[in-house]
Amino acid sequence: MTGHNRIVNDPLELVPLIVTFNNSNFKRAYDLLSKQWMTEEEICAEIGTESVAECLGLLKKGNLIEEQWRMPKPGERPSKEYKTTYSRFRAGFQCSMEDLGDLLYISTSTDEELRGMVDCLEQDVRSGISSYNDLARKYKVSPVYIKGLAKRMPNLDVKGQGLVLLDESQ
Repeated sequence: MTGHNRIVNDPLELVPLIVTFNNSNFKRAYDLLSKQWMTEEEICAEIGTESVAECLGLLKKGNLIEEQWRMPKPGERPSKEYKTTYSRFRAGFQCSMEDLGDLLYISTSTDEELRGMVDCLEQDVRSGISSYNDLARKYKVSPVYIKGLAKRMPNLDVKGQGLVLLDESQ
């Protein structure tokens, strides 16, 4: 296991962690990767194919795993393998209880209203409205709420003062 500390200075960085540890398949994948380098296919063989790609995408987005190319046997294609980056956690941030409540709700919720809001956010970003402050005003929520939704979703992320759509192949 690596000896790196995950230092969280922004409460938004909690979202990928909470989503990972709140889903049993994601947690099992994370636990496997904390012990050894594994390819996506090896992880699927251990825990099943359901949601492994989504899990790896979230872990990459949260900067929680490393990846490298595995040297293939003669005649085979190289494949990417993954391992967790951190073995310890340290938090050093301050935020309002309202923002913390929003982030915890976003991270653990299965509410369909969130799905509808995310679909609307994606449409807005595609149409050119990417400022999270503008989107927060439009939907009458806090900017932290909008950024938290983007951190949870595999195809949205926060860059600078706005939201961006991520390439589906990442």
